[in-house]
Amino acid sequence: MAGKSTLFNPPPNDPSKSLIENLLELTDTSIIEPDLFTNTRPLWHPPGARGIYGGAIIAQCLAAAYKTVPENFDVHSLHCYFVLAGDSKFPVMYHVERVRDGRSFATRTVQARQRGICIFTTSISFVRENSGGKHTIQHALPLPKGVKKPSDDCNLNKVYTSDNNPFITYHDTNYDQQEKKIHEKKVKHWMKAKGDISEAGGHQAHLIALAYISDSHFLGTVTVIHDYFKYPSNEKKGFIRKLDNSGDPVKVHQVGVDLQNGSKEHKSPFELGMLVSLDHTIYFHEPRKFKADEWMLFDMASPWSGQGRGVVMQHIFTADGTLIATCHQEGILRLSKPKSLKDSKL
Repeated sequence: MAGKSTLFNPPPNDPSKSLIENLLELTDTSIIEPDLFTNTRPLWHPPGARGIYGGAIIAQCLAAAYKTVPENFDVHSLHCYFVLAGDSKFPVMYHVERVRDGRSFATRTVQARQRGICIFTTSISFVRENSGGKHTIQHALPLPKGVKKPSDDCNLNKVYTSDNNPFITYHDTNYDQQEKKIHEKKVKHWMKAKGDISEAGGHQAHLIALAYISDSHFLGTVTVIHDYFKYPSNEKKGFIRKLDNSGDPVKVHQVGVDLQNGSKEHKSPFELGMLVSLDHTIYFHEPRKFKADEWMLFDMASPWSGQGRGVVMQHIFTADGTLIATCHQEGILRLSKPKSLKDSKL
């Protein structure tokens, strides 16, 4: 099994499903152990990252937990910790523990393991549909003013995707925050899954896709509002030329989003040396009132950074203004002395 990214040979993609559904498909391995699952297809290791894209592990943990609860139960909260960097050269095993099954709530913990070692752990709570009663206290944050979902003929220079990426990102630049204080600045992206999520996947497929997308560009909010460019700042133009010549559309996508975010050359003698997520929390507010293959607004901010860490939060809305989720994350942010272009690695 050494050096093999899946436990079994991956099947061809199912043409009736979206790219993100195929990517996040699980294989049931309960023949080995009850409530045990593994990734069906190889998982993405982002360029420059320490390990597997965190959103994939989050989403597959949720998918595994969903396989152990009744159909009328919806996820309402998910609390995760990134323990070790995942290695894309090895399969991931998802161990689900049925902590509690109540009349209205069900609790699951999921451990993601590689070669017997825990790399990620999460606690997930599900609630029975319509169990809140007929009369409830209600309020919700509104859609930020001045934002508009991308049109069909939107500026392609602001749209980022690639053949390897299962979702599309459109950076919203229709706001001015140059004069705002750091903690008041916002980063806004419109994102959606590529293609159409299948009807067979049900609302669960949309929730799992949202969990995957929620980790994208999230912790990087801190670097954006501080104008820290994540690549050799003193030779940015040369780095971009080198990047373009690499022929890797995923890397071009990542850097393109950073540039559209407004990342500038920082005047500090240091630049970002490490950006690693420590935890991730999602509160799902309206699990059956959105589609992840339609435009969603991700409104991100950071209330604090210091001591080598940063905290970010985001609110996720449908295009019509429904608040569907709230997320929080803390991560490591370490500075280092700038490298020259010739020393940088793609």
